[in-house]
Amino acid sequence: MTKVNPGTMAEVEYTESASFRDYVALAKMGIVRANLLLVFAGFFVAATYQSDTPVFYLFEVWPQLLLTMLGSALVISGSCYLNNFVDRDIDYLMGRTDNRPSVTGKISGERILLLGLTQLAIGTLLLLIVSYVAAVFGLIGAFFYVVIYTMWLKRTHTLNTVVGSISGAVPPLIGWAAIDPALHIDAWLMFLVMFLWQPPHFLALAMRRVEEYRAAGIPMLPVVNGFAITKRQIIWWIATLIPASLLFMHYGLVYVIIAAGLGGYWLYLGLKGFKAEDEIKWANKMFFYSLIYLVVWIVALILTAALA
Repeated sequence: MTKVNPGTMAEVEYTESASFRDYVALAKMGIVRANLLLVFAGFFVAATYQSDTPVFYLFEVWPQLLLTMLGSALVISGSCYLNNFVDRDIDYLMGRTDNRPSVTGKISGERILLLGLTQLAIGTLLLLIVSYVAAVFGLIGAFFYVVIYTMWLKRTHTLNTVVGSISGAVPPLIGWAAIDPALHIDAWLMFLVMFLWQPPHFLALAMRRVEEYRAAGIPMLPVVNGFAITKRQIIWWIATLIPASLLFMHYGLVYVIIAAGLGGYWLYLGLKGFKAEDEIKWANKMFFYSLIYLVVWIVALILTAALA
């Protein structure tokens, strides 16, 4: 069946010859894995408040953990499918997205929409079995990612990165609510840290891909206001993140040293950007270090919470 791509007005032949790998690609597994790590972190840290032996406690509540992880994975994957569906008209303009099955025509828009909504519905149902609070937070995350970010702010305002960070900060709340729907203050602190982590991460990505975003007409901060302002924004976000991450100081000195070291070095790398001759190379370093920060911070939080 031949259809017209609304972005290019060029004919796109939907071959319906997609492989399993194509369907996996639409789920954006990198995003799914990162967010599932956050869901697990929220679940595990909540478990430390329920038992003095959280590892053994996980064996007692493994059905809840399984349903929480599977439900979250489907909600996140379904949201990514819907993101691909909405962005078909601009993804062909960007090198990192122009080969997606939603763009090449391997999978039709109608099928992507149906699969996205189906995954979202099943994932929400699984979370609802565990905790209605977890299900509500799953839907909040999906709403902010698909509607507020993808359909609205991504195409209209430089605040897209900031507001979109809400969806990426929700996973720890989902995991925590699966065990403790009342949500301890530490759950909200995890939300805060993840919210503050995302702007410098995605602004560095926007600098790396600035010409692609410019070609697609997406008003990312470096496209609209340039690199100098973007670098200043990155510094401010990291500087705010550092004290926020130290609010977990009750997890002990080891946590404080790790969190302060992670944030301090990221701030040091950020400040070096003001004298960087190759700004794209600097943005690459900032982006990849942000990933290191995320993984190390989560592992440190889990381990020190268990020992606190």
